[in-house]
Amino acid sequence: MRRGALQARLWAAGLWTLALTPALVLLARALGNRLGANPIEELTLELGQWALRFLLLTLAATPLRRLTGWTVLLRHRRLLGLTAASYALLHLLVYAVLDQGLLWSQIVGDILKRPFITVGMAAFVLLLPLAATSFDAAIRRLGARRWQALHRLVYVATGLALLHFWWKVKADTAEPTIYLTVFALLLVARFVAPGHRFRRRPPAGRQPA
Repeated sequence: MRRGALQARLWAAGLWTLALTPALVLLARALGNRLGANPIEELTLELGQWALRFLLLTLAATPLRRLTGWTVLLRHRRLLGLTAASYALLHLLVYAVLDQGLLWSQIVGDILKRPFITVGMAAFVLLLPLAATSFDAAIRRLGARRWQALHRLVYVATGLALLHFWWKVKADTAEPTIYLTVFALLLVARFVAPGHRFRRRPPAGRQPA
């Protein structure tokens, strides 16, 4: 096996491990009754935070390639995005099933009356079409331009998810502030300074055009 192919497989295995490990750790903590005094709230919070982390990691793929030439995250961006959507779904399911007992009138009332749940649900709804169109067949069907325009909604979804987290934690905003700072830096790297791109060095003995 070529070295490049082996490295690609190792990176893929590493990212799959990264994607699955938080869920497995949370499952082990739940089975071992190690989620604290309020296990449902702890589980909901942890799953939501992992959704945010994977969203930010997904958004980092293009800026990293532009600024450094590092393409590993870009090649596996689909995995990272679907992982973020999966943790967001688990976050919602814990809230709807374990916290609210699938009492739909109460869930709808929460969505309408509590702003942090309203924006959180809006973020999740925006993630749904992105996850559903993450595959090559969707790109062919939509066309590259429309697909790219649709997937820029990930920035809106991430902004809403961060607002959801900020309003949820209320006074203790240290961690949301870190996520917001990372998000702002990614926006600057992605949209404000697109000219600062990585340039490959020309081969020895050859000058750039």
